[in-house]
Amino acid sequence: MDERDIEILKAMYEVGDPSPKRIEEETGMPKSTVHYRLSKLREDGVLTNDLHELDREKFGLGITVISEVMAEYEQGYHEIVGSKLSEIEGVCEVFFTMGDTDFIVVAHLFDREGVESLVEAYESIDEVERTSSKFVITTIKDETNPLRTYRLETLLERFSSD
Repeated sequence: MDERDIEILKAMYEVGDPSPKRIEEETGMPKSTVHYRLSKLREDGVLTNDLHELDREKFGLGITVISEVMAEYEQGYHEIVGSKLSEIEGVCEVFFTMGDTDFIVVAHLFDREGVESLVEAYESIDEVERTSSKFVITTIKDETNPLRTYRLETLLERFSSD
């Protein structure tokens, strides 16, 4: 992978469209180059299918950190803190939760230095009181599309008209 591949992947995910024409408009790279490079990324396993899902390990995002974040309670804090957590580089998911933990944050990082930066970013948020982070050792299941977790019969039954 080189800088052009990175630029193509970033543009594709930013605009939400894997079409070479749309990526050409975004990057200025010729459509044929974009098409060739996307095909090569699929062959190399960086993109796992025609939906252009990224294999994080092959891309180098091999460290997944799941963090519990406890924040200082005040009116609207979930929006303020949630927004600040969402802006941290590498953070992919932020959940405001019930119970002892205010937020669950999932980040995918390149290396241990990224983990250190993540923790420093948490600490820089004034409203954050405490965090507890865990490294994922092995991913057992990582399904980004919830429809894949249901049988077709269940979906048809759920949405059938009576």
